[in-house]
Amino acid sequence: MIRHIVFFSSKSPEDYETVGAGLDLLTGTGIPRVLEIGRNTNTDALSERVDFVVYGEFDDEAALAAYKAHPLYQRSIEIVRPLRDMRIAADFAAG
Repeated sequence: MIRHIVFFSSKSPEDYETVGAGLDLLTGTGIPRVLEIGRNTNTDALSERVDFVVYGEFDDEAALAAYKAHPLYQRSIEIVRPLRDMRIAADFAAG
């Protein structure tokens, strides 16, 4: 299983709703075993720049690749990329 975690920040607080709606499109792909998208509630010194977190679990690398090739994933990128300040992604094999 592959775990996929992405941290995002918005350029402006005024963009939170649009970024959140763009990320929510990812739930329509139907590919991950688990997909959670939420606003960051942690306010320590290192995490205060993170506005959103995306967490997904995929059966394997092929499923993750299919997710990234899905039209809704591409649409999400079109909406979110111009509004984001920072994006950090990490994938790792679980188990």
